[in-house]
Amino acid sequence: VNGIEIYSMKIDSKVTSRFAHNVITSRAVNRGNVSKEVFFDVELPKTAFITNFSMTIDGVTYPGTIKEKEAAKKQYEKAVSRGQTAGLVKASGRKTEKFTVSVNIKAASKVTFELTYEELLKRQFGKYEMFIKVKPKQLVKDFEIEVDIFEPQGITELEAEGTFITNELQNTIKKTFSGKKGHISFKPTLDQQRTCANCSQSVLDGDFTVRYDVKRTTPDNLQIVNGYFVHFFAPTNLPKLSKNIIFVLDTSGSMRGREIEQTKEALLKILDDIKEDDFFNFILFDSEISTWKETLIKATPENLDEARKFVQHISAQGMTNLHGGLMRGIGILNAAHEEKLVPKRSASIIIMLTDGHPNVGISNTQEIEKVVKEAIDGRYTLYNLGFGSGVDYGFLERMALENKGLARRIYPDSDAALQLQGFYDEVSNPMLIDVELNYPENEIQDLTTNSFKHFYDGSEIVVAGRFVDSNQNHLSVDVRGEGANDALSYTTQQGAEQTAQAFQEQQYIFGEYIERLWAYLTIEQLLEKRITATGEEKENLTAKALALSLMYKFVTPLTSMVVTKPEENDNEEGIADKPTEVFLTTFFPSAASPLYHTYASQPTWYTSVDGDPHFIISVPQKKDAICFNINENPGMILNLINDPVTGITVNGELIGDKRANSDAKIQNSYFGKLGIANKHLDFKLTVTPESITIQNGDEKTAFTWLDSVTLQQAGLTLVINRKKNLVLSMGSGISFVVVLHQVWKKHPLHQDFLGLYTLKSDKLSEQTHGLLGQFFQPIDFTILEIHPGSDPKKPDATMIVKNNELTVTRGWQKDYRRDPKHGVDIPCWFVHDNGAGLIDGVHTDYIVSSLF
Repeated sequence: VNGIEIYSMKIDSKVTSRFAHNVITSRAVNRGNVSKEVFFDVELPKTAFITNFSMTIDGVTYPGTIKEKEAAKKQYEKAVSRGQTAGLVKASGRKTEKFTVSVNIKAASKVTFELTYEELLKRQFGKYEMFIKVKPKQLVKDFEIEVDIFEPQGITELEAEGTFITNELQNTIKKTFSGKKGHISFKPTLDQQRTCANCSQSVLDGDFTVRYDVKRTTPDNLQIVNGYFVHFFAPTNLPKLSKNIIFVLDTSGSMRGREIEQTKEALLKILDDIKEDDFFNFILFDSEISTWKETLIKATPENLDEARKFVQHISAQGMTNLHGGLMRGIGILNAAHEEKLVPKRSASIIIMLTDGHPNVGISNTQEIEKVVKEAIDGRYTLYNLGFGSGVDYGFLERMALENKGLARRIYPDSDAALQLQGFYDEVSNPMLIDVELNYPENEIQDLTTNSFKHFYDGSEIVVAGRFVDSNQNHLSVDVRGEGANDALSYTTQQGAEQTAQAFQEQQYIFGEYIERLWAYLTIEQLLEKRITATGEEKENLTAKALALSLMYKFVTPLTSMVVTKPEENDNEEGIADKPTEVFLTTFFPSAASPLYHTYASQPTWYTSVDGDPHFIISVPQKKDAICFNINENPGMILNLINDPVTGITVNGELIGDKRANSDAKIQNSYFGKLGIANKHLDFKLTVTPESITIQNGDEKTAFTWLDSVTLQQAGLTLVINRKKNLVLSMGSGISFVVVLHQVWKKHPLHQDFLGLYTLKSDKLSEQTHGLLGQFFQPIDFTILEIHPGSDPKKPDATMIVKNNELTVTRGWQKDYRRDPKHGVDIPCWFVHDNGAGLIDGVHTDYIVSSLF
């Protein structure tokens, strides 16, 4: 591609006792006769830590060095000031981060990239899972994935699959396992990689997933190597505990539409899975709090049928009393336990779903955290699900962790219902509560978390630690927990000689793997505890996690990897950071921020649609604006303005790029044709980037954008400003501007398009509608709780408009009315999801069959 051939790509994974060590090696050559830029793009799991990176160019190796983030930042900023920079790691997708580095290499030169990362594989639904993102972007002569697994307990099952695997490729996956060893290889030939017989595009694009499980003759497996131990705990064949589950659901206005429908769909499926021994209830919160029943209800067939009817009638409106909803749920659980409505040995769980911010009742998130923690008092587990990008995920995560649960993002895609159901499946089968794994205090130090509120079927508890005496080679552990029928209590022992026997096959072992597993788990848990800590405690946790990250060379949220490139790249430096979900710095824009500059100085206020198509709605009384996009397919025609009284309509037909972008979920679309009509004057104006056509009755007149024309006739004035715009006025109170956007004719992607601006609309009637027309009458809105968004430069807020509560983002849109080439930035509040909650109905209501 572009003269660069990737001639070899190898992904080598070694898994020892659940700990995966992955090395990705990519070799490329510049087949051109001038220097070229080579890109190395890898997507790796968010749960992994990068441990090493290097690139070798013509025999010279340039290694990455891991440093404290602040030190790396200073080095990086120094490079920035010299104009020599490259950011390397960023969040990408639900489960992955993207590592990217590029380097210029001379003609005929070769480069080898090598990236190493490690992670502890977690057990879910009875299997360990490792996924490898495969996306070479071109055919690769020597492509290979090789996975070696070594488990001292023995492997019972092993499977591998790829989302891109066709019937032809199925036989290229080689899989064997016997005893303690498992091996998988995937090595497609060049022809097997092609999308079709003579195609040059690669079919390799997706996830390659490996799943396996181990033999369990006892609930425990203890392994001891060189002064460190790891304890895997996963009992089988236990009777299931009954559970008491409260669903606390946000039904405020911002959940209206697809979000509430997907939530209902998931709840109906969950009701099919609830066991008859379980107890449950629903709490709904918007401006008010409502409950399905006043107490927890047993999951009898009759009660489940009644619950299904209740769920089907859930609707969304109002604001967000999150605190009130949670406290009602906790109160119902408290009453059920005090009145002995539920079994003594049962697991009590609260699952809370929200898509926004609390803004009724107690809205201070720190106060909510404090009150909820005091109310739960360690008795129940709280799981917080954040729907979409409008949530304060840091708040949800802190509150869940403080109450022995976790937070999870639910992505607002077509599979959101499956995501919700999938989370429920993870926690739907508790087997034990209050599990504790105790070790002799005088023998062990630096122990990872060893007490757990719940143990779920198909999962695994992992504890690691360091011996005080590094020569110690035996360990006893005291295991306690509460099961469905009785308490679990026993002591188990293991000696290092059993582990040593298991590890005679040295080729599977990489370094001090148990020590690195302990370090990985410790850092992960220190970073988690740091989320809820404050003051000196947070400083101590940070210092410990940083020291371990540097010692074991892990790229974590506290460290960065600096990559220095060779001299031909002006010693350019790149920095690899670990992306993080929580806000490490809180940004509250002030009125001085450019985002808050209103555009009151502008002489006119108007509505417009331009670009991809971006709608800007002026709100003069607020000296502000609201924006939204419409994402629709090329060829669709949208009604922009329709006034049945004056007979004026404006419709626009969408066009796309010259070719679709295969990497983009949503394709770009623009207005490529506008139709403006006045039924009473029997007038039609058709505008494209090539021509302007006027039709009066049966009479047609055509112009091009190379013309400069002023036309006047009864009640109409049309002015064409050559290669720039046209202005159409109808009487004294209606005026439109159509702006021409021309791109370079040989541009591989984009094509010419149009923008529409309404300068005057006061003579249109109150019955005017359409995507733009509905906003010709005054509209009011209120902004509450500005808070950090996913982009630190663009804060989010809650908007109350048309009795709906929406999550909005502060940003800019371009106004090209006066400067079609560069435009002017207009600050506005951006409404997501095709203007849902702001426009009347849904955006598809505005699709029409023809331009007139």
